This record gives sequence, C-alpha cells and structure tokens, in this order.
Amino acid sequence: MSTHYIGVREDWLATNQEEILDPGQLIVDPHHHLWDRPGWRYLLDEMLADIRSGHDVRATVFVQARAMHRAAGPVEMQPVGETEFANGVAAMCASGGYGDVRVCAGIVGFADLRLGEAVRPVLEAHLRAGGDRFRGIRHIATWDPDPAMLNPAYQPAEDMLDSAEFRAGFAQLAPLGLSYDAWLYFPQIPRLTSLARAFPETPIVLDHCGGILGIGRYAGRRDEVFGEWSRHMRDLASCPNVMVKLGGLGMRLPGFGFETGETAPSSAQLAEAWRPWIETCIQVFGTGRCMFESNFPVDKGGYGYAAGWNAFKRLAQGANAAEKADLFWRSATRFYRLPFNEGGNT
Repeated sequence: MSTHYIGVREDWLATNQEEILDPGQLIVDPHHHLWDRPGWRYLLDEMLADIRSGHDVRATVFVQARAMHRAAGPVEMQPVGETEFANGVAAMCASGGYGDVRVCAGIVGFADLRLGEAVRPVLEAHLRAGGDRFRGIRHIATWDPDPAMLNPAYQPAEDMLDSAEFRAGFAQLAPLGLSYDAWLYFPQIPRLTSLARAFPETPIVLDHCGGILGIGRYAGRRDEVFGEWSRHMRDLASCPNVMVKLGGLGMRLPGFGFETGETAPSSAQLAEAWRPWIETCIQVFGTGRCMFESNFPVDKGGYGYAAGWNAFKRLAQGANAAEKADLFWRSATRFYRLPFNEGGNT
C-alpha cells in the first residue's frame, strides 16, 4: 500500500459495533470511489454493504480514481471509460433493483487540464458518457518536497495550478457547466485561492478538509500545522465559489493513527480527533458551504462506514435542523446539482 492507502481489514473493523445515531437523518455521500484492483475490490456490492450498515444514505457522488480507463484509443480520452463505468453503476441503481439509494447520482471524472484548450473534446466526451450525471473534473494537485508523501500515480508539478497550460484547460470548465474537485496538501491552499479568484465563475470544492498532514516531516508538528492550515482556510473562504468536503481523515496522511489500534475506533474517538479541524471548517465556511464525505474505500482502512457517519453526527449535534441538512445532504446536492430533495426523493 502507498502512503495514502491503509489496507482494509474486515475482521478489525468488526471489532467496533455501535448503534446508529439519528438513523432518520438523510445523507448524500458526495465522495467515494469504486474500483477492482489486485487485492482490493470495491464495487457496487461492497459499497451497498457499507451503506446498508444503518445510515439513511439516499445518493452518492463518484469521484475519479483511475478505475476502468479505456485500454485503447488516444491517451487523453482513456479516462472517459471511468465515466462510462460509473454511469453504468448509476443506471443499475436507478432501476430500483438495489434499493432506494442512487449510487453515482453525480460523477466526477479526470481530464488532463494541462492540455489547455485541447481538453475541450475530452470534457465533451465525458458529458456524453455520463449522460445527465457528469458534473466535473478532479485533476489531483498533491505535491510535497518529500517524495514519500506522494501517490506514485500522480506526479503534478509544484506550480501546476499556476501554470498557463493548466489554467487554459481550467477555463474550459465553467462554459460547460462543470465544477472542479481540488485535492492538494494544506501548504498548497494559497495556490487554490489564487485559482479560485482568477475563475470566480467556476465552482470549486476542496476535498478532505484541505489536505491535513501529520506524518513524515509533519509528524509532531500538529499545532504548527493547524495554525498554518487555519490561516490558509480562512483566506480561501473569502472566495464565494469554493466549498469544502469534511472527511478524508482516515487516510494515513493526517497521522491520526486509527489503524494502529487493537480495535477499530469508535465514533466518539473519531469525533474527538477530528473536532478541531471540522469545527474550524464549519466556522470559516458556514454549513452552506460544507458537506460531510466518506471517502470510501480509502478511509475504510481507518474506520467503518457506520462509525464514520456516527462521528459526523456527533460533530453536528449542536447544529439546528437546517444546518444539519446543509452538512449531510443539501450542500452536496446544490454543488453537484443532484436530483434529490428534502423528502429523500431522487
């Protein structure tokens, strides 16, 4: 496994079984992946098993993860296969044969925005492949001077978001009604702020609480990291076109170390560890620009699906009904333009 991924241990996850909190709370999960890799299969059946652990998840958003790319054809068009795959899963769920949940109701794919204006045909191909479900692009920007912090599958330049080529490609999103999912590390947030200010008409969502790091050269520097991250997040929040996903904290990168325990963490343990980061995001951006996310199956190495959503419910206990609606489904529905309403209908 890479720095990012912790192996999923079903027997370890089974050591924590807890009652579902507020089981009537409607949920849209705006960030998950599906893939079939050597030693790690997470497709619709596995996703449904997690969803059926007790929470009322009604719809999800699929986010690119290099799954099911086309094996042939122009390299730049090969990621369109992932959108075709996700749209097929969405069609399966739309049949009603898998229950009320609409998995992959929204789809975020990959296109190399460094192609500049030449990325336009790729974006148009995604839109055709995704039917009325394709919503945006994620072009991962994670960079750190320590190579051990990087996912070998993604090797962006440090200044990718600032480059003329990337920005020329990024400029193609808004005219097509597409959004951008930003995945980068917290020291890079100022680059995202610059991008958001340059393209105020392009909706942007920052993944995984802004790329908190707590391993490698960041280990033992939690207070320092929190201070720098907080400053960057407050500056980013001044951009009205930016929202943030609250989650992704079960990866190895943030350094919480849940995976090292003899038993899987409880929702109370998760909530306690996550509270400063998630409460700061909500304070800075407001509930109308925040959405809870599972980031499964990546986060599944650190905790179970039921415990994760229970932790989010613990963190939202002080919120009123409207704020909870924002955090659990309304912000996601608005950002990704999902056919989901307060009655839980899609």
